[in-house]
Amino acid sequence: MLNPLAYIAGRWTPSPRIVRRAALAALVMSVAIVITGGAVRLTGSGLGCDTWPKCTDDSLIATQEQGFHGAVEFGNRMLTYVLSAAVGWLIIAARSAEPWRRSLTKLGWIQFAIVMCNAVLGGITVMTGLNPYSVAGHFLLATSLIAVTTVTWQRVGEGDTAPRPRVPGPVRKLSWALTTTTLVLIAAGTVVTGSGPHAGDSSEIKRMPFDWETTAHVHAVAAWVVCALAVAMWLVLRVVDAPVDTRARARDLLLVLLAQGGIGYVQYFTDVPEVLVAVHMLGSCLVWIAVVRLALSLRERPSDEAAAQAPADDARLSSV
Repeated sequence: MLNPLAYIAGRWTPSPRIVRRAALAALVMSVAIVITGGAVRLTGSGLGCDTWPKCTDDSLIATQEQGFHGAVEFGNRMLTYVLSAAVGWLIIAARSAEPWRRSLTKLGWIQFAIVMCNAVLGGITVMTGLNPYSVAGHFLLATSLIAVTTVTWQRVGEGDTAPRPRVPGPVRKLSWALTTTTLVLIAAGTVVTGSGPHAGDSSEIKRMPFDWETTAHVHAVAAWVVCALAVAMWLVLRVVDAPVDTRARARDLLLVLLAQGGIGYVQYFTDVPEVLVAVHMLGSCLVWIAVVRLALSLRERPSDEAAAQAPADDARLSSV
């Protein structure tokens, strides 16, 4: 007996463009869920629905009595279903494509697992009264989802052969340092948020026991380290004459970092206004996407046909 995915695959063969659009939809929705989650926090709607998975003990949806905060929190919960639908579309499209690339299907299921884990962690966050450590974990899981959706979007346009480096080894090590430091920067950002003024609700919410200004300074130092590594990467890629698209990814990262750093300093010196915090959260997602795309551009996975043709081409050139 065929499982549902195999049944659909036997009756529908999506084009590569459809599969790529499905991967992009999952990526866009993984960023959107972060932004709406930030809106929940910044409007003080974190406990707008005071239980989980229902919105109240007696209602699955937000009630009129819960007002604006209930609507915001319930809307964010509903967006999880939209995200799940986008991931589901990717899984179905990847399974139905010809030839079937199991690597893409696996990446789709990894996305689904992260979404489900984060939904459960979101429920724990509500039931623990917006515990800041749970909130931080919620954001970090969302960050991991963005990484996987970015990788999936990239892999759609590649083959399944073993990756081949496009730059020397030291450059790839510099990329690993940049990626690791960016993760430290994002983690430090959750500490700033966890100890900062936007608790997510108007009630008395427990905060992380750190001085907010000190954590903000640590976060800024990490940001400057990321910027320095990004500049070094951009320069090194030019020195080694890296492919044009790789140098473009390094340039994109620098531009995003410049904008993100400016927003970060403005919000710090203007008492952290809600609008700028939301924009800064979007910037955090874009920085992470840019870092992942840069790392992926340092290697290539040609299609099976191209990989098979490469030795023949090399032999032909050597005989000329």
